[in-house]
Amino acid sequence: MMRVLLVDDEPLALDRLKAGFERLTDVVVAGTACDGIEAAEQIRTLEPDLVVLDIQMPGRSGMDIARALRPGENRPEIIFVTAFDRFATDAFDVEAADYLLKPVAFDRLKLGVERARRRRALRDMEARTTPPATTPAPVESPHDQGIWVPGRQGAVLVPVSTIDWIEAARDYVLLNTPLKSHILRARMNDIEKRLDPGVMLRVHRSHIVRIGAVVGVERPGKGALRVVLSDGAVLQVGPNYQDAVEAALKL
Repeated sequence: MMRVLLVDDEPLALDRLKAGFERLTDVVVAGTACDGIEAAEQIRTLEPDLVVLDIQMPGRSGMDIARALRPGENRPEIIFVTAFDRFATDAFDVEAADYLLKPVAFDRLKLGVERARRRRALRDMEARTTPPATTPAPVESPHDQGIWVPGRQGAVLVPVSTIDWIEAARDYVLLNTPLKSHILRARMNDIEKRLDPGVMLRVHRSHIVRIGAVVGVERPGKGALRVVLSDGAVLQVGPNYQDAVEAALKL
């Protein structure tokens, strides 16, 4: 059972989060907080497995709280909730499982929680074993094999082969991998031009998916099409992209 602390200074947003978690299995809301100071105290007292943090709050921001957490087996996973209206580059310095855009949709919340669960399981496994180091063979291609994103030490290269789907978030894009979302200030059209269309497929003006991550296709109604990804995401295919999607997937 994953124990969760919810933090938001807006009562309606907090109620929305609590209602979302009531629909999830194997999780329990261990506590709530409505400002940064109370959140820090609750983290120390409750030792939750996951903290869902609003970024902009009185007292202490969500970023301040996350940066103050010490690494170790008791460090909770972090999911940030933000309106993205004044998103700071400080977000790049925090090791978060996901970033959710307000108002938080249930399906997106569920994906973030599952990603946090996988991260905890992997961390527990790594504590018991030391995996052998591997060096991937270089691949020559006119397309990017990885995307550089800001990180703690300056920048981190995210291999395209690890990206399940790319999501537009206003002035940013989220590179969604099985274990976390990476934030990059960029436009979807610019990102699309850098990627191999035989590997990464535009399915909607807000979504690009890795073809290898598609595990299913749904047709919920006449003329409608959705793709199902290996991480559980179900993404609508835009009308202007359906022909290309059907050709790429050989439907």
